[in-house]
Amino acid sequence: MSRCTGRGRRGGWFQPDARAVSMLAAVEQHSQPAWSPTSWQGLPNAQEIAYPDGAALARAVGELRSLPPLVTSWEIERLRGFLAQAEQGKRFVLQGGDCAESLGECNSATIANKLKILLQMSMVLVHGLKMPILRVGRFAGQYAKPRSSATETRGGVSLPSYFGDLINRPAFDAVSRTPDPALLVQAYQHSALTLNFVRALVEGGFADLHHPEYWDLSFMRHAGLAPALRSEYERMKDSLADGLRFMEALGEKTVDDLTRVEFFTSHEGLNLWYESAQTRPVPRRDGVYNLSAHLPWLGERTRGLGGAHVEYFRGIHNPVGVKLGPSATADEVLALARMLNPGNEAGKLVFVARMGAARVANALPALLQATRAGGVRCLWVCDPMHGNTRTTSSGVKTRSFDDILHELTTSHAVHRQEGVVLGGVHFELTGEDVTECTGGSMGTSEQDLATNYASACDPRLNYQQSLEMAFLIARTFGKR
Repeated sequence: MSRCTGRGRRGGWFQPDARAVSMLAAVEQHSQPAWSPTSWQGLPNAQEIAYPDGAALARAVGELRSLPPLVTSWEIERLRGFLAQAEQGKRFVLQGGDCAESLGECNSATIANKLKILLQMSMVLVHGLKMPILRVGRFAGQYAKPRSSATETRGGVSLPSYFGDLINRPAFDAVSRTPDPALLVQAYQHSALTLNFVRALVEGGFADLHHPEYWDLSFMRHAGLAPALRSEYERMKDSLADGLRFMEALGEKTVDDLTRVEFFTSHEGLNLWYESAQTRPVPRRDGVYNLSAHLPWLGERTRGLGGAHVEYFRGIHNPVGVKLGPSATADEVLALARMLNPGNEAGKLVFVARMGAARVANALPALLQATRAGGVRCLWVCDPMHGNTRTTSSGVKTRSFDDILHELTTSHAVHRQEGVVLGGVHFELTGEDVTECTGGSMGTSEQDLATNYASACDPRLNYQQSLEMAFLIARTFGKR
């Protein structure tokens, strides 16, 4: 398989085909004004938040600007290097976490379980894919969620929709649903606490591959994990530990690199007041960085050219992700690439396809063909969650394990057919024993959803579904 780059590149950038000329002309015209962290203000905002108290918003943004960064530019540049390797098929990205974090769940057990499930999944992928795994968490900042409607109506009463704890509160009353600028600062504080705990665990040896037996989740003995899956995981865990001991006995000098686990943070950059307040220059580097996360991304609803979000994202030096749904066209993808990665640099741009199981086979090939033919440097990742949400007859949002797996396997086949590397996967998942998605080896049904449905937004894979999915990915993607 080839990587995303290919024919048609000249002078560091692709030459557009006839389909993209008009789109790119509009981009060139739009991108002429000078960029700043606040140049997005006044542009169309697909997810604009109506704060009723402008003075309170200004105070909150001013406080955020004065607070220390959550991540460093050095970490961001290190991530860019890893993403560039993933573009070439030398590394695989596992991105996962909550659909939307809750301020009330910022506790040690919840954070540790998020970390553990990503560790367990990554170990399965290392074993199956035989390559390094890049772990990116949807945590320490994923406090906002886009909504299809700005308002929600219940019993004839209409209130602002719940946009996540960064913006308002889930209870259905006027006070809770009013956007509150104080939540911007609270979300920053909880992100800092989360990230501090994650770093302490990782640096303290919690994530040491020498001791994967420590990664069992707090409820694992009681969780519904299929016996065959548990047995396979235990065998793989023991095999990994034996292999590391063997390498060390031989005096292998690179074993520390193999056993060192790094985590990076990501979240959707939905609230531009929050993102721009943490955007600043850093010493001895050119440009500015969003220092609230290593990898912020644009959503399917906010990727519109000429909109406020693309304007903001085009100016930051972080690697940036872009969610692409089945309505995305090749011209739009090329134009986004030109605007968000004008230097056509490796490790800068991540396209996250979220097509849906029924549409991926028809919608994805044209996008891959466009980036390959155009010489676009990018990393392609599959998000099999967001295109497969449905509502049961009783009004409960859920996702089917089979639909998620079908989109993954179909995406894998399409990428191989088009000669473009599929460099990662993106999941909404939790280390908790929830019942929000149907299916999997334990046979969660629609009737089981009420047992422990905890998400305030979108349904997540639970612990056993996540680990089972990792095994299935390893078996499918590991075949050459």
